[in-house]
Amino acid sequence: MTTDPSRERDIVLVVDDSPDTLSLLTDALERSGATVLVAIDGQSTLSLVQRITPDIILLDAVMPEMDGFEVCRRLKTIASVSHVPVIFMTGLTETEHIVQGLEAGGVDYVTKPIVPDEILARIRVHLANARAAQAARTALDTAGRYLLAVSRAGDIRWSTPQAVRLLQSIDPEGGGHVLPEPVRTWLAANADAADGRQAPGLVAEDGTQLLLTFLGRTGDDEYLFRLTGDAGPDAAGLLRAHYGLTVREAEVLLWIGRGKSNRDIGEILGLSPRTVNKHLEQIYTKLGVENRASAAVLAIRVVDGL
Repeated sequence: MTTDPSRERDIVLVVDDSPDTLSLLTDALERSGATVLVAIDGQSTLSLVQRITPDIILLDAVMPEMDGFEVCRRLKTIASVSHVPVIFMTGLTETEHIVQGLEAGGVDYVTKPIVPDEILARIRVHLANARAAQAARTALDTAGRYLLAVSRAGDIRWSTPQAVRLLQSIDPEGGGHVLPEPVRTWLAANADAADGRQAPGLVAEDGTQLLLTFLGRTGDDEYLFRLTGDAGPDAAGLLRAHYGLTVREAEVLLWIGRGKSNRDIGEILGLSPRTVNKHLEQIYTKLGVENRASAAVLAIRVVDGL
């Protein structure tokens, strides 16, 4: 929990229909320095997380109308909170209930009556783990490696932040929670296919073409994709015509202009870094330049019409 006053307070969402449990946990959490949000049923929980993203969720497993297990399953389909750790709280102690909670997406399971010091310790551990995982995803995002993991049905389990924004630009109705329909259909037919296959191409609102590369299965019902942007055939075609390049040379030059390394370009185009380097040698000769920076400047001038 937050102890450094210079840091933002942790936001803990407590979901329980018991006034006594809510009062006990709210008092303990606020004393520890957290900001506490409260919901008393599943529907209000799902509505609340559309407006505010908590850092961790304490969820009662037994509630009327929609039980905690179903609430957790639905939370895990919402991209903005799919990474948020969920700790179940319940009087149910049978192994089958613990397994049910973990299979629904929970990271931990505590039994009632709640012991405040114990649950605060668990919260600290799971917050630290969640932040480490999110930092790793953000690092991938910053490096231009936009990844997302989905279920076979196409529900997004987790993704790097920029991947969500790109998907939202393609399919605003999906809200970054599910894959666009053409890709869901493709995944249903190709989930057991070899790694590296391309899913159907997608087009963002600004006309940018996006490519989804299937990287393979990473869990019982989890499939990993890499999302890459492509300025489109017109940009590559423009470079090809202007400098007399081959199709592949034009594609390599396009990504050079966008600041990608040989390794990144190889992953995007399905080439080895050595092959990318060979294409670069030909590009330098045709453009009359001696280095990568000069080639990038010429590519940008043509593509942007400078």
